[in-house]
Amino acid sequence: MAVARVTEIIAGSKKSFEDAVKVGIERAAKTLKHVESAWVKDQKVVVDDGEIMEYRVVLKVTFILKD
Repeated sequence: MAVARVTEIIAGSKKSFEDAVKVGIERAAKTLKHVESAWVKDQKVVVDDGEIMEYRVVLKVTFILKD
């Protein structure tokens, strides 16, 4: 049986929430080995003068611990 750990990260994108998720997963995979899944815990936008400047997501990333 595998043992997993969950860590929380925040990622942003100027394009979309979907792109912010992609950016976050790609970055997490550079540091964490054996990334298995993730879910979006929260999402928000940064607004300046009525215009969306950045889409942000809070991700819970699951990765498997190896012996």
